[in-house]
Amino acid sequence: MDVVINVFVGLHIIGIAALLGGFLTQMKAMGAGTARFVPAMLHGALTMLVTGIVLVGLNQAEGHTLNNIKIGIKMAVLVVILALVYVKRDEETVAKPVFATVGGLTVANIFIAVLWT
Repeated sequence: MDVVINVFVGLHIIGIAALLGGFLTQMKAMGAGTARFVPAMLHGALTMLVTGIVLVGLNQAEGHTLNNIKIGIKMAVLVVILALVYVKRDEETVAKPVFATVGGLTVANIFIAVLWT
């Protein structure tokens, strides 16, 4: 079961890389006011959501102790990110504050995952 959990952790990391990478590739465009949400950002957020839910289930099945408050906060942040990206995905340009919010929430989610023990 540990191998399966580690595979889903890897997929979860790939999802965060797609979301953050999509944001970082649009940073210059954000400065020019022409940033948009690329498909990789939506797919990365969806990957994170699905793999995160699977990881919670697998860890509970293994009997591991989970920090449900941390998981709930991370999921809430991810749902906000996903909602923003999904709603604005077809727009040619996204306002700087909305785009920056997605980037900030993505980085916040990473730090919640790493620093909250």
